[in-house]
Amino acid sequence: MSAPETDTHAADLDRHASKMARKKAARDRIMATKSGEKGLIIVHTGAGKGKSSSGFGMILRCIAHGMPCAVVQFIKGAWDTGERRLLTENFSQLCQFHAMGEGFTWETQDRTRDIAAARAGWEKAKELIRDPKFRLVLLDEINIALRYDYLPLDEVLAFLREEKPPLTHVVLTGRNAAEGLIEMADLVTEMTLVKHPFRSGIKAQPGVEF
Repeated sequence: MSAPETDTHAADLDRHASKMARKKAARDRIMATKSGEKGLIIVHTGAGKGKSSSGFGMILRCIAHGMPCAVVQFIKGAWDTGERRLLTENFSQLCQFHAMGEGFTWETQDRTRDIAAARAGWEKAKELIRDPKFRLVLLDEINIALRYDYLPLDEVLAFLREEKPPLTHVVLTGRNAAEGLIEMADLVTEMTLVKHPFRSGIKAQPGVEF
């Protein structure tokens, strides 16, 4: 590298360092204003893949921090999933796992059974959320139960608003989250579908979908 090129490179590095220093100072000022903690209502919704996966990622974070947590599955309870095996076989002392669903509504073809399963799942969810020892409770695919009116939305919203302990996080997953739930939530993420192998004739595979 010639002397002019060396000088230019050094100047570029100096500019980058100065720019990053300004960004850090601005970020530090913002972070200095954030001091509170709060149990969050978190919604993962949208047509894209990753809603449950993200929720289970948060469960694993809690386990890594030694925080008791719990999972209630509203739809996929009949599935033998990797996350279910992992949590029940290795982390049952920190994470309760309750598979309450019997599959998607087109699999059971029995609305009465679906409503009964959703109600049982919700009763278990309320029990877990009320217990302040649980730092995070994942309600996997509850949005589907709400969408099909297996559970009354107003009841779920009222419970979260009035009975959730102040420091308990509750994660609700599933596509087509209700507008009222989105409005109440502290954090909402919508997974956008861009491309999916199912459309190319590839079935759900272990390690990816379950």
